[in-house]
Amino acid sequence: MNLLVVGGGGREHTIIRYLKKNPTVETIFACPGNGGMADEAVCTGIGATDIEKIVAFAVENKIDYAVVAPDDPLVLGCVDALNEKGIPCFGPNANAAIIEGSKVFSKNLMKKYGIPTAEYEVFENMEDALRYLETAPIPTVVKADGLALGKGVIIAQTRQEAKQAVIDMMEGGIFGKSGSRVVIEEFLTGPEVSVLAFTDGKVVKPMVSSMDHKRIGDNDTGLNTGGMGTIAPNPYYTTAIAEECMNTIFLPTINAMNAEGRTFQGCLYFGLMLTPKGPKVIEYNCRFGDPETQVVLPLLESDLLTIMQATTNGTLAETEVKFANAHACCVILASAGYPQSYKKGFEITMTAEAKAHTFVAGGKLQDGKLVTSGGRVTGTTAIAASLEEAIREAYRISDGVRFEGAYRRSDIGQRALQALK
Repeated sequence: MNLLVVGGGGREHTIIRYLKKNPTVETIFACPGNGGMADEAVCTGIGATDIEKIVAFAVENKIDYAVVAPDDPLVLGCVDALNEKGIPCFGPNANAAIIEGSKVFSKNLMKKYGIPTAEYEVFENMEDALRYLETAPIPTVVKADGLALGKGVIIAQTRQEAKQAVIDMMEGGIFGKSGSRVVIEEFLTGPEVSVLAFTDGKVVKPMVSSMDHKRIGDNDTGLNTGGMGTIAPNPYYTTAIAEECMNTIFLPTINAMNAEGRTFQGCLYFGLMLTPKGPKVIEYNCRFGDPETQVVLPLLESDLLTIMQATTNGTLAETEVKFANAHACCVILASAGYPQSYKKGFEITMTAEAKAHTFVAGGKLQDGKLVTSGGRVTGTTAIAASLEEAIREAYRISDGVRFEGAYRRSDIGQRALQALK
């Protein structure tokens, strides 16, 4: 089989590595791919949002199955366009991807169908939003309606901070059109959990839970990033909570989408907060999370391609989705200065052991060498019988990844270890 994976980050590198385990796979093409995955996939350089070129390439290269991994092409209708040419895909079509594409849509969906989430108000007019903030409870959360590379959420600790976030989004246009509408919502407290789930629109098969580390600095300090590391499973997510989430959140969401004529097939990501009043949805994503994928897929014992095809064919109920009874930890190496300004073009070197355990997010080939080309550069994952050992191994192995200005947090998984104690 010839496969196509749309995307070019660490998540896509992980997906490619686990798709290759299926013996029927001959060639995997990536659009655009990156220099770090070039020996595992044919990197085309075609941009992930260049739908027209992606479709033409897929037709010309007789692609048997495509995996559309990032949010932008999903929301733009990449799956629909490929389906029109008879190419089956993993991922939702555009009318279902709106669950991530519009915060307003997803909040209204939860309200309509009684799915637990934070209280909220929607604003299309800046003056109305600022007036509301005069008396809104603080801290509060300000969200841009559309996609914003995972950065369109501001947790405001003061009234002034909240107002500034609204002004920056609605008047300053820091997130472009995505910020022309904003959601202002209640600030929830409790442990956060990421749960990715396979679904064919009828049944939901959750993957192992995980814990992301969003802030740039140790002890969750500093600016929000795309994620500085992950562990799985998340110790806060017990069997009882998993059952409650299935009954009050996962199945009701799938049923709600079906009722709206927006059947969701692919990977639905549930960002959850375990509040004192029970689990609530913070956000939905219409795809695999990054860097959650880098700990979840290494624990998958069943065949990834078979599961993906089952979500497309509607046969997920009879398809095995099994995870190892083990722990995983992923440590991200970022460029100095990320998530603000940083330099690119430094050579990346890896030991053989590190290469086998590392997924490249921001790397490109230049004169035959792999060099840095992004803020988050690599993610190194280790699996072990205990969380403590997985963390220790992930750090040890990531020592074998080197580039100038490399930065990593030193406390990935520490919060989870405290929870286990």
